[in-house]
Amino acid sequence: MTINEQPSASHEQAAPEPARPVALITGVGRSIGIGAGIARQLAASGWDIAFTYWTPYDRRMEWGAEDGAASSIARELADAGARTAAIEADLTGPDAAIRIFDEAEQRLGPVTALVLSHAESVDSGLLDTTVEAFDRHFAVNTRASWLLIREYGLRFRGEPGSKPGEPGTGAGRIVALTSDHTVGNLPYGASKGALDRITLAAAHELAHLGVTANAVNPGPVDTGWMNDDLRAAITQGTPLGRLGTPQDTAHLVDFLCSPQGQWVNGQLLKSNGGAAS
Repeated sequence: MTINEQPSASHEQAAPEPARPVALITGVGRSIGIGAGIARQLAASGWDIAFTYWTPYDRRMEWGAEDGAASSIARELADAGARTAAIEADLTGPDAAIRIFDEAEQRLGPVTALVLSHAESVDSGLLDTTVEAFDRHFAVNTRASWLLIREYGLRFRGEPGSKPGEPGTGAGRIVALTSDHTVGNLPYGASKGALDRITLAAAHELAHLGVTANAVNPGPVDTGWMNDDLRAAITQGTPLGRLGTPQDTAHLVDFLCSPQGQWVNGQLLKSNGGAAS
């Protein structure tokens, strides 16, 4: 072989990077929230991230809105190598799911994993819950979750049994964050209980698509809503002697969305350090 016949390194092309699967995560409105923690973990694990947020909700809560949170979170995810799409969406609207999926697909491509971490959560009990509050909780926590899962199922194009990360395919994942807190928190707990049943239905009704669906109860996670007395009481009542963190939840969601988590399906998983209900 003459020197002219030697392969030239300068003309060699690197193999294309494998396509990153897309995760759609709802409820990523605050940088210290569970949704943001999940987004960071999945981005680090090789996912592109579309996420939703709704500033008016945070604005009317005690903690208030975090200025620039969506942009800041998007930059963090981009630094981890993820393409991102931040979508502001009012989940009380019955057409929200369609619009969210349209925008996520237009900007990033088909969605492989759907993580539902949004919530309407305003404390009230049996006697003082208003009809408006009850309806709003079910519109956001239950109806919107059903419509998002339904839209995901209608659009999912992965091949049954395939693995996330394979170009053009991907075993589907649905993970919904739930809660067993009901006493003194009736509309929140009741609407989350209904979400559990919807998620269980998805585990069976979407199985033919290669989709798994699980609910995760992260227990009490301090994302700025606890006072000192509540922190102390929960810490004392938890065998591991600490509060939950967004990272604790994120690690479990990351596993469920991985190829290794494919055999876990139709489960309600508690990730709460052993805290009693």
